[in-house]
Amino acid sequence: MQAVRTRPEQRAESAVEASPLASARSWSPEAEIGMRVGDIWDSLDAQHDAQQQQQRSHGDKLNSCFDSIPVASFPHTFDGAQLVEIPSDATLAEAVDILSRNRIISAPVWNVDAPEDASWIDRYIGIVEFAGIAVWLLHQSEAAAKADVGADELAAKLGTVTLEGAAAAAANVREPKMAESEGAIAEVFGALPSSDLFNKTKVKDISGSFRWAPFLALQSSDTFLTMLLLLSKYRMKSLPVVDIGEGTISNVITQGAVVHMLSECVGLHWFEEWGTKTLSEIGLPIMRLSKIVKVREDEPALKAFRLMRRKGVGGIPVVDDSGRAVGSIMIKDVKHLLTASENRDYRTLTAKEFIANARQSSGERQMSIITCSRGDSVKDIILKLDAEKRQRIYVINKEGNLDGLITLRDIIAKLVYEPPGYFGDFFNGVIPLPQNSRV
Repeated sequence: MQAVRTRPEQRAESAVEASPLASARSWSPEAEIGMRVGDIWDSLDAQHDAQQQQQRSHGDKLNSCFDSIPVASFPHTFDGAQLVEIPSDATLAEAVDILSRNRIISAPVWNVDAPEDASWIDRYIGIVEFAGIAVWLLHQSEAAAKADVGADELAAKLGTVTLEGAAAAAANVREPKMAESEGAIAEVFGALPSSDLFNKTKVKDISGSFRWAPFLALQSSDTFLTMLLLLSKYRMKSLPVVDIGEGTISNVITQGAVVHMLSECVGLHWFEEWGTKTLSEIGLPIMRLSKIVKVREDEPALKAFRLMRRKGVGGIPVVDDSGRAVGSIMIKDVKHLLTASENRDYRTLTAKEFIANARQSSGERQMSIITCSRGDSVKDIILKLDAEKRQRIYVINKEGNLDGLITLRDIIAKLVYEPPGYFGDFFNGVIPLPQNSRV
């Protein structure tokens, strides 16, 4: 399906000529969306001048702009490839093989028990992630350790995980402009010995476990406002877009893709009015230091993954005795924990040793930590997050110590607000979520 143009060609060309973006970078679909927002923004100003009514607030204007653009306009991320789905009765081994062969890190799970004429809302039961499978298996190995039934053998069965460029966090999606530079996103675990856990557990059996997302989809006619609210206030990591006529998924939109879109809008007047404000000026919420989940560098690396699973977060900082951040461990880094067990008991690795070993073996910059200060602008933070393909940025004080945390979700949440009664019965059939689900 071709990306939908958001305006007639002639108007787009004239807009490019007038845009500060034109001299700075080539035209992009994301920037085109920003231009359309600018058009609507200007029309609202013109209406105000003509009617001499009380001027709308910045938030009201952005709400109106984004509520006027359908999600069908959002750039498509499949690159012409067919959407990959996983049947609910597939084993974990089969699911990993599907993800590996298709070089993706997550996929929607379709219900094999649904009738042939089932609607899309009954066809899918959720989205499973590669990292979620790995962490689930690791958790089982820990349970096996307590029962003294061979945890090391089970951990060894997980084999070698080589997830390169696993920053993409949506079904069948690599974040925009990453496909060529990152190479393969997922490789098969390796030659796995026989394991009942891995070869007999069904995907549907881990429904609602860590990194399992419900299948909450948008229709092509839904608006950017709906999409932005679901990704921020309602804590969705990714949103499939369904073609109602075909009953198929036509696109998947992630938090990272939205932040990339915003980075492409730098220079546009509506963005600059918002993005040049500092964190305090825009009221961007900063998670207090006492609320940040973290580990000390001398604590076991395994503790980091236990905390992520228990707290439902995708990454935590590693700090030294003075509280200074020395690195960051993400859920996708579970691959390094499993491969480390080939040479050493993974349960004895400290967080500091784990980061050092992982950097030496893979050279990944992702295990470094990205930071900002309270005086930075929202634009600076958006550009940094997009450049590094990260989900979170840590606020540090003048001494360089941790002072807070900002996530992609926090930034998106400051763009728009939810009008009273906006969603109505939108969540029927989806809420409540499966027990222990993490969206």
